[in-house]
This record gives sequence, structure tokens and C-alpha cells, in this order.
Amino acid sequence: MRGRLIAARRWYGGQRRLVRRALLALVVGAVLLAGGTVASVTWIRDTADGHLYGETDVPDAPVALVLGTKVDADGTPSDVLAARLEIARRLFDAGKVQAILVSGDNMNPDYNEPAAMRSWLVERGVPARKVVLDHAGFDTYDSCARAERIFGVRRATVVTQSFHLPRAVALCRRLGIDANGVGDDSAKRYAQTWWFSSSREYGACLKAAVELLSGRDPTHLGRRETGVDDALRDG
Repeated sequence: MRGRLIAARRWYGGQRRLVRRALLALVVGAVLLAGGTVASVTWIRDTADGHLYGETDVPDAPVALVLGTKVDADGTPSDVLAARLEIARRLFDAGKVQAILVSGDNMNPDYNEPAAMRSWLVERGVPARKVVLDHAGFDTYDSCARAERIFGVRRATVVTQSFHLPRAVALCRRLGIDANGVGDDSAKRYAQTWWFSSSREYGACLKAAVELLSGRDPTHLGRRETGVDDALRDG
């Protein structure tokens, strides 16, 4: 009986030590994660500093890079995406860009962000030959990396919502594009969506830092495409 009691005490003591170690590991992990996130956000903001503009004062660039986001079930851009496209359209009309690269997700035949983006722009007067599609912009990193490596973009104006803009500009600049950015604030009227998306940026900045440090290739690389070159050549 006494032997069983001693064994039981040892077992419970061992379990308590395991729990304490697990809790300590969780605390240390949380501290490291928080520190990494803060450092990543600071680095993103510092990299983008001086490269975020309003529409009227952004320097001219050959290309506007419009980053994709949700397309509605009927195939039309969501209001958030339409706000990005409207900025790109105005930049084109003002002569601040000569071509528009729309980069988004075409995960299956029934969901095609770039095609929806081009249709929206063409319907509003942008010549189809001036809109270039990147169907493999699965995330911001992929869009920026492919703009440089697949489409040969060297200088661009990035267009997205303002909460997303510092990360997008920082990624493009670190991936070889002389990028400035113009951000949309009109989507702030969707307060809940804006708050949720802004909150996600903290984790997204950490992800961006890890991707840059790892030097990962885009999800889909493929061959060099001349769409941007052709659009710029075709006056």
C-alpha cells in the first residue's frame, strides 16, 4: 500500500512538473512572438516611410500594381476591391501611370479576381490593352515577387487600402521594385471589416518578415511574361 502511495505521489509530481514546463514554454513562446511581431511592424513601417502618398502627389510610375481581394459571388469586385480599382483608374486617367497590373487569386474556374478587376476597369474606360492580369497573386508577397520576377516591373505605384499599404510597399521595395503607394480610406465606412483587417496586419507583418528572411519563391513562379512590357510599348 505504501509503495503504491509513493508511486502515485511521484506520478502526480511528474505531471505537475510537466504542466509547469509547458506553461513556461507557452509564456516564453508568447513573449518571443510578441517581440517578433512588434519588431516586424516597426521594420515594415520604417521601410515604407517616405513612400506613402495621396493620389495628387504620388510620383509618376510606369505601372500601378493593384492587389486583389474579395470578388462577390456574381463575379463583381467587392466594394473594398472596387475602391482600389477606382484609385488606379484615376491615376491612369491623370497620366500618373501608363499601365495597370491587377494581381489576385484565380483559385478555380469559378473564382477569378484578376478577370473581375479588368472587367471593372475596362467598363469604366481604361483600354483593355493597358490592363495586365496576374492570376497567381495568392497573397501580397506573391503579388510583389511576381510583379518583379515574372512581369519585369521595376518601378510601380502600389494601390490597396491604407491599413495594408505599408506592408505592400515594404514587400515590393525589398523584392526589387522601386515602389510608392496610394491607399484607400473610403472603406473605413465598413467599420467592423476595417477593424478586423487592420488587426490582422500585426500577424501579417510577422509573416512578411519571415517570408523575406527565408527568401521563398512565389507559390507559382512560371515563365517570364511580357504583358506589362507590351502595355507600356502600346501607346
